[in-house]
Amino acid sequence: MVRVLSDADVASVLELEALLPVLAEAFEKQYAGEVERPERPHYPIGTGLDPDAPTEPTGTGLCMPAYVHGEPYAATKLATVCPDNPDRGLPTVTAQLALVDAETGQPRSYMTANRITSARTGCIGGLAARELAAEGPLELGVIGAGTQARWQTRAIAAAVGSRLEAIRVYSPSDSKVDCAAELEDELDVPATAVETPREAVAAASVVVTATTATEPVFLGEALAEGTLVVAVGAYTPEMRELDATTVDRAATVVADVPEEAAETGDLLEHGDRELVPLGGVLAGSFDRESPDDIVVVASVGSAVLDAATAAFVYDRAREAELGTDVPL
Repeated sequence: MVRVLSDADVASVLELEALLPVLAEAFEKQYAGEVERPERPHYPIGTGLDPDAPTEPTGTGLCMPAYVHGEPYAATKLATVCPDNPDRGLPTVTAQLALVDAETGQPRSYMTANRITSARTGCIGGLAARELAAEGPLELGVIGAGTQARWQTRAIAAAVGSRLEAIRVYSPSDSKVDCAAELEDELDVPATAVETPREAVAAASVVVTATTATEPVFLGEALAEGTLVVAVGAYTPEMRELDATTVDRAATVVADVPEEAAETGDLLEHGDRELVPLGGVLAGSFDRESPDDIVVVASVGSAVLDAATAAFVYDRAREAELGTDVPL
């Protein structure tokens, strides 16, 4: 029997406060080399479907397998990216996760994974803020007002608690107003939509960039001393959120997957920079040397986090008797 978990099932058990330590442990296992994380293949889909552009694909398919040593399940995430989907009233990215018993290889669960992807990516910012933000009250500047901007903010709030005292959101669109209002209502933290990137970052102790930009989204000269910058939007050489000044001012650059982060637009021209693994930070092998240091955390995401989150969700769903068992 395979347990099928809907988005409502996943939402019922996916608590960020409980997920954060699970993902911290997964990062430490990744740092220690105690995971299997093959390269993720991606390929064009939909070629030949559009009679007006028969040689053009309609999107991209991705396969992301992973296994954490010693865990009872292995996971494979299947995702698609279809840029025209918003015009159809559908999400641009759609993902599902298949979970199998790591000892027998038998299928255990099939679940929707958009929320899982959003939450595990948000927790990267949450863990970074917990470990690397300066001490004392925190003000958060968010560049971007979409789904991931919201999840980053939620996870940071879950990780630092009452230390988060203010949120400022910038986006070139009016979505920043709705984003700020939603976050203030949900987190009970004052949140303001601002008109420029400088207003968002200038007095912030933590800055999050969660965009699909191909050019820098704020000027590094605007950062205050001691700022933690968490950049989660760029995951290809063509994508970029940070300018050279931000990286040059950083005393330390941390990355969730250093070898992959080095190939993104944010860091491509900084090949001589040492990238500290986030797993090493969480394992206690690194801490900021001075409260005045600017620290950058560059994230590209890891299927290891999908595997850990899927197992967390599956076990909780079984305990709560959620989902539908289906024979194959």
